[in-house]
Amino acid sequence: MMQRFALLGAGFIGTVHAGNLDAHPDVEFVHVYDVSAERAQAIAARHGALATDSVAAALDGVDAVFIASSTDTHAANLRAAVDAGVAALCEKPIDLNLDRAREIVEYAEARQARVMVNFNRRFDPDHAELKRIVDGGGVGRVELVQLTCRGPVVPPLEYVAVSGGQMRDQTVHFFDLARWIAEADPVEVFAAGSALAEPRLAEYDDVDTSVCVLKLPDGALVQIDNNRRTGYGYDERIEVLGSTGLVESKRHRVRQVAHYQAGGVVESQLYPGWFERMQPTYYQALDHFVQLLESGAPIEPSLRDGLKAQAIAEAATRSLHTGVSEPITY
Repeated sequence: MMQRFALLGAGFIGTVHAGNLDAHPDVEFVHVYDVSAERAQAIAARHGALATDSVAAALDGVDAVFIASSTDTHAANLRAAVDAGVAALCEKPIDLNLDRAREIVEYAEARQARVMVNFNRRFDPDHAELKRIVDGGGVGRVELVQLTCRGPVVPPLEYVAVSGGQMRDQTVHFFDLARWIAEADPVEVFAAGSALAEPRLAEYDDVDTSVCVLKLPDGALVQIDNNRRTGYGYDERIEVLGSTGLVESKRHRVRQVAHYQAGGVVESQLYPGWFERMQPTYYQALDHFVQLLESGAPIEPSLRDGLKAQAIAEAATRSLHTGVSEPITY
């Protein structure tokens, strides 16, 4: 059964989603809206959709909407989708303000809206296999989870100014992964960070290098290290240590080829950036959402998952400034 989709947002990530909507065999890409009519028209022409002049027009006559507009419009666009009776796949965050995010989540839940938050890293095949092994008892009781997110370059300062900071923008994906893997909500978090790669980040109350330690209800620990500038490519890994073993989702290289010679071993490099590494997961997340719409199964990652990851990010941001462990209020 074909799902008629609208797309809100025609920026960089909207362009990525447009290609995936067009490529999916069970999706009819119908409408696209952006504050820039020129950008919307360019995507519409490329993918055979219709550019509309308003959000309301984009939502008219569709089954679902992909919300990939600017962060400050997510909540309003989500409310519009709920009011129109349209299912939604929404980029994180729901809203940078946690209270406003809570309000729209409660609004959507009261109306039984079908909304998925696009935590696309859950759909990376290696991360998903790690999760399957943990769920199957392959490492015993989870005792320590280590997540690494090290990006190649510091984002432009104009992006940093509206991003909400490293915890809300970068680390929030890994707060979600930690909850998902451990199947538990952390109760407290300690975060320490510095602006080492770009000292001017301190002017925005932000950091580019940080470590977060989260405590789970049973005493198990999660450690997340983040870096905005590596100098060697994009480095993302997960390791779960349990009572009977360990499972690891390793860093990815462009090619899995190693050249052994007299002078040593030469291996291919890491992906140059997060997008090149994670690009396939965007299609996998869309496909998952479409399957849920067709089957009527519960939506996951849900709005509550998005809200909980944001609550952890808020507590971690507080901890960066207070220098002490902070409780997490869901």
